[in-house]
Amino acid sequence: MRAALPAALSAALPAVLSSVALAAMLAGCASAPPSPARLGLKLAPAALGQSISVQQHLKVERAGRIDDMDVALQVEPEAIDMVGLAFGQRVLSVHYDGKAVKEWRHAMLPRQVRAEDVLEDMQLTLWPVEAVAQALPEGWRIAEDGLQRTLYLKDEPIMRIAYSGKPRWSGTVVLENLRYKYRLTIQFAPTESQ
Repeated sequence: MRAALPAALSAALPAVLSSVALAAMLAGCASAPPSPARLGLKLAPAALGQSISVQQHLKVERAGRIDDMDVALQVEPEAIDMVGLAFGQRVLSVHYDGKAVKEWRHAMLPRQVRAEDVLEDMQLTLWPVEAVAQALPEGWRIAEDGLQRTLYLKDEPIMRIAYSGKPRWSGTVVLENLRYKYRLTIQFAPTESQ
């Protein structure tokens, strides 16, 4: 049985949003070309190595447009839960138990915004680089140098991710998707221990 969200996070869900990649998908994949295909990366929730419950503010820049969003994400060893709000309204909820992705979506959310793509960007950003590297298909690789990650297809950089500090889910993260041409800035809300 899945653990309930903490009271503070549950109370914030009506006013807070989903995950790292939700904004990337809203601004990026909604207008991304159908080809080349995404990776299809789906790592086990436990592969993160710990439980986290975070809130974020996202800013997505694409083709001269900027979209902002607030975010809430909870990862436990058995499941990932994300909920997203735009303009004060929930637009997407995602639950992943390591086997199946379940989503709820607002009717106005473009069909090109896929929960699987949201999950993929989130895991590329937050999961340990070793776990990501082991799951990549042939021809793909990921490298980490200090506070920066780069995802490659053969020798072509596809995505760059820069972190302001550690852990990866604190401070500011900037994800630049070179393939779909969007930039996602994630500002994590300070936790009680920060």
